[in-house]
Amino acid sequence: MKVGVITASFPLDTRAALRKAKELGAHGVQLWIVNNELEPRKLTRSGREDLKTYMAQLALERSALCGDIGGFCDPAAVDERVTRTKEMFDLCVDLETPILTTHIGVVPEDASSKAYDMLLDAVRDVAEYAAERNCCFATETGPESGEHLAAFLHRVQSEGAKVNLDPANLCMNGFDHLADTRTLAPYIVHTHAKDGIRNSANEGGYREVALGKGDVDFPAYLAVLREIGFTGYLTIERECGDDPVGDIAEAIRFLKTQDGVDA
Repeated sequence: MKVGVITASFPLDTRAALRKAKELGAHGVQLWIVNNELEPRKLTRSGREDLKTYMAQLALERSALCGDIGGFCDPAAVDERVTRTKEMFDLCVDLETPILTTHIGVVPEDASSKAYDMLLDAVRDVAEYAAERNCCFATETGPESGEHLAAFLHRVQSEGAKVNLDPANLCMNGFDHLADTRTLAPYIVHTHAKDGIRNSANEGGYREVALGKGDVDFPAYLAVLREIGFTGYLTIERECGDDPVGDIAEAIRFLKTQDGVDA
């Protein structure tokens, strides 16, 4: 497994974030492509080629693209979000990066509801568009259990429907990240390396913490990833904290000491 960093975790512009990721020892990055210069509607053909050239000069891989635009559960916004997501897959093709990750929204409990059908139709539409371009649409874990998400993806019935496994999201929502990793094994193509704590009932909610300081049992989690044959990226995501760059540097060092992770 290789170590990556999502560019949005750096308080820097894209190229500075790329240089910092390389300096800290990451093997690659996941490019954030929403509300910045990498938006598909902003990044020109020459800009796409320049980005690939710049990353090649840094010897830095692209683990995936990230296109979080709010999910597909809002009837008033779903059509526009499907259109925008398809444009992101055109960018995936141009950047030779076949994985796009996002949050699709909360999968409804009632599989017979209109809300479930709307989400199912949207994800299937996008996943098929991805598959036709030899790409995949990787839903990020978190709001529902691995079992519920796996059942939903089974109903999508598309080779383009995959999973971005975030163990911290599962822990912070009270799910078993080890069991859910095994349940979702057939779909996992990318992971986020993040940590978090589910607060006690009287405190309420949850909080993200630096890698190795939360509820994610990383040695056991990485052992499960090895067990299921995952050889992709552990992409560090740090969404808060006073010193995200310092936390990312420590996370890279931490992951590279673990069994099955490239130095």
